[in-house]
Amino acid sequence: MKKIITTLGFIVASNFTLANFSFAQSSTNVGMDTGTLSSILNASLAVKIVILILVSLSILCWGIGWTKYQEFKVLKNSNAEFDNLFWKSNSLDDLFDKVPSTTASSHAKVFRAAYAEMKKIADSPLLNKSSDTETPQLTGIDNLERSMRKAIENQVSEMESKLTVLASTGSTGPFIGLFGTVWGIMNSFQKIAQTGSASLAAVAPGISEALITTAIGLAAAIPAVIIYNHFVSVIKKEETSLNNFSFDFLNIVKRNFFKN
Repeated sequence: MKKIITTLGFIVASNFTLANFSFAQSSTNVGMDTGTLSSILNASLAVKIVILILVSLSILCWGIGWTKYQEFKVLKNSNAEFDNLFWKSNSLDDLFDKVPSTTASSHAKVFRAAYAEMKKIADSPLLNKSSDTETPQLTGIDNLERSMRKAIENQVSEMESKLTVLASTGSTGPFIGLFGTVWGIMNSFQKIAQTGSASLAAVAPGISEALITTAIGLAAAIPAVIIYNHFVSVIKKEETSLNNFSFDFLNIVKRNFFKN
């Protein structure tokens, strides 16, 4: 009987001890805040700076993307309006007067540059014109072609502005995040050295902030690359459209204004 009582007492005591241990462990788990926001707020200064840089780059890229979207939308509508006016016009002089220098149409800007070059050629001593009413026969078509090519390159350069920010963010974002990752892991090892314990509670904060910087780096880089590739494709289409317009314009002026 004494042995049975002793055994029952040992079992009860063991269960009580295990219950206390489980309660303490659950209390510790409840007290630990491992959320993303908490990890960012409790991160080291270097990691916070890395996160701030990545978030700023991400916001800047989205802003550039929205600005470029509006810019190309206006450009497309303006080119359509000018092309319609161009093919309906019977006089280059009248068309030049109707198109303002502040137009958003890249086609119109190339036309104005070409028209200005034609005026220079017409005012040169190379002009061969026998009467005031006769259609002038010009020379120097190569000059006109070079002028239009220069105007097209200027328009493409304007369309490509700010895209370097997207390309730079897409290529460097993961590496900036990797720097924060390395820094967070370093903090984890330093805490292990200070506490002498390799428990999860000692290394979890450093690992958490390390993974967060990696995630933010990818979140900044991936949209930047997608936006960059999209606008590069749009610019290629606009450049093709400019080249086609220049070819059409050159065909018209060669037939009507230049010597064979």
